[in-house]
Amino acid sequence: MTDTTSEHLPVLLDETVAALSVKPDGIYIDGTFGRGGHARAVLAQLSDNGCLLGLDKDPAAIKAAQSLASQDSRFSIEQCSFADLTTAVSSRLWQGQVDGILLDIGVSSPQLDVAERGFSFQKDGPLDMRMDPDSGISAAEWLATADMDDIATVIKTLGEERYGKRIARAIVETREQSPILTTRQLAVLVDKASPSRERNKHPATRTFQAIRIHINNELEDLKVALDQALDALAIGGRLVVISFHSLEDRIVKRFFRDEAKGDDLPPDFPIRADQLNPRVKIIGKAIKASEQELAVNPRARSAVLRVVEKLA
Repeated sequence: MTDTTSEHLPVLLDETVAALSVKPDGIYIDGTFGRGGHARAVLAQLSDNGCLLGLDKDPAAIKAAQSLASQDSRFSIEQCSFADLTTAVSSRLWQGQVDGILLDIGVSSPQLDVAERGFSFQKDGPLDMRMDPDSGISAAEWLATADMDDIATVIKTLGEERYGKRIARAIVETREQSPILTTRQLAVLVDKASPSRERNKHPATRTFQAIRIHINNELEDLKVALDQALDALAIGGRLVVISFHSLEDRIVKRFFRDEAKGDDLPPDFPIRADQLNPRVKIIGKAIKASEQELAVNPRARSAVLRVVEKLA
């Protein structure tokens, strides 16, 4: 399997480090290590007394992280989902003491670029799509057994694909003749089942996104991780989240808004806004990639960075 570490460009790098407001002696967590671009930038801001923990499900990311850990004693890595953040924090007795947490949501460039991982419709490979290839079922296994209505719901809901039912029907009809085992098979199938085209977007884009999110339980893990991150943070600690599509960003935006609002009381309840016990304050507006970054890294086009600071 080919690794593309050298080609991976961390998205919104300068903006992320600024948003974390790194304290030299602080404790930080990169909940989505990837190939360590953000992690290295954080380490560059830390003193010898600071520390950074990386989390990732992907064995290839873990291998890259172990190399960094062997070179820098301030850094450690753990193979797990960011939905297991509380366990990782508690084992280090860090609960309520972490100064900053970064969650860079979604699939990474190396995962897309390695055909064997099965994430990309642009490269032919086994239809896998698992962030951790050693855990759970592959996309091919799910498509081989899932009910047509379930497939349609996933594609329509998680891919926001209006032709979800047509595509699901085509999948079921095709698998009755022969198994769908490769990314190219699925991409061609979706292309044929789609009656119209979006400009500059492959017809399989939304379907691949939906199946990947479903296989990896991405949105549910995100909801769990956001709650756990706030519990782990110290007062004044920052939570920084980079999302790449509307479903993720909607979850993050709503969570931040609700936690900044505080207690959910009736609008006419006789209490001042400052008595609603908000857990966080929102720092600035959502940040997107600059034109300069997009010129170098077009994949940053859909990235949205949001930041909150813990109050209580």
